[in-house]
Amino acid sequence: MTELIRLLVCKYSWVHLSLGLLGNTAFFIGSIMFLPSFESWKTFAVWLFIGGAFFMLIGAIGQFLVYTLDDVPAAPKLGQDRGG
Repeated sequence: MTELIRLLVCKYSWVHLSLGLLGNTAFFIGSIMFLPSFESWKTFAVWLFIGGAFFMLIGAIGQFLVYTLDDVPAAPKLGQDRGG
């Protein structure tokens, strides 16, 4: 089971980034919906806040697990020479 979790967390780390981005987007849209011109949408805005916060939390937990479970050195960033 541990190897399965390690595989899901490390190999598919893009999922955590995507969930975090989805959460941030929902949070931003929810913030806009609290403006006075969207008064009738406040309940939906609250649910966007809750959903956004949840996705950001899952994304952050996933990134934390990637950093703690990944024994492979981090890949170089774009534009950096791999050396050798």
